[in-house]
Amino acid sequence: MADHPLKVPQDLAERLWLESADKSPQCNTFRAHVFAQKIAQWAADQELEAIIHWLITGPYGFSVAANHKNLVHDLRSARRPKPPSLHQQALQLLETYKTSGVMLTADQADTIRRALEALPDE
Repeated sequence: MADHPLKVPQDLAERLWLESADKSPQCNTFRAHVFAQKIAQWAADQELEAIIHWLITGPYGFSVAANHKNLVHDLRSARRPKPPSLHQQALQLLETYKTSGVMLTADQADTIRRALEALPDE
């Protein structure tokens, strides 16, 4: 198993490496971590698409997805759930703060502030 069909294109790796520098210019270890996360996400997305293609094109001479109308949608929803809304994030942060008693970070406080700013004025 020395050769695997899932290979990261050189231009993609270079672009993701440069993007990871924007997020972590001061720390090479953190930059490498951000880069690894981006590559892992890309690979996972490629694998998910390959599985969906396999289900649709018929691995057993017929399309598995054709017999289960929601299969592709349900698979995508389960493996790539939508991120929580800003409102949900703020409520979760407040609940965590309330139950644990730890201080909120600046990012967490900013999330709550943005959620409150998004509410209509009364």
